[in-house]
Amino acid sequence: MILSHDRRCPVQFAVTANPTAEWTARQLLQAFPWNNASRHLLRDRDGVYGEKFCDTAKWMGIREVLAAPRSPWQNTYVERLIGSIRRECLDHVVVFHEAGLRRILKDYFEYYERCRTHLSLEKDSPVSRSVEPPSLGPVIEIPKAGGLHRLYTRKSCLIEKDFPTYP
Repeated sequence: MILSHDRRCPVQFAVTANPTAEWTARQLLQAFPWNNASRHLLRDRDGVYGEKFCDTAKWMGIREVLAAPRSPWQNTYVERLIGSIRRECLDHVVVFHEAGLRRILKDYFEYYERCRTHLSLEKDSPVSRSVEPPSLGPVIEIPKAGGLHRLYTRKSCLIEKDFPTYP
């Protein structure tokens, strides 16, 4: 998982049963495809970051900053997100295979980026939302992340993609 530091927004996530250094390097390339890589990458000392990953990061102009061994507090935003994924999502579902986990996480990240508020972002979500005054109608609830969470919004703020009309 690659997380943007400024708005705590996930940039890239992927799922595999057998991660390798080559697979991890490919995720880094997919996260920053158009020469828009960040200058620094804070990461832990997991063995999956092998020579191939380090070479890819250097080639992309990314300076790797390694957290101290056994020091999860040095990478607090990612650790907090992983804990939130476990507590708010994966503890409530049964995962049978990689494709199912990928779908569940995709739904959760959509909720996380657009609906879930963060105190450190002044009770806003990573993708900023505007304040909805009472004049926009009554509050309704929209199920998110497979029904695990809810988005509360004003009725007139809905757009077609949230509630598509079917013939």
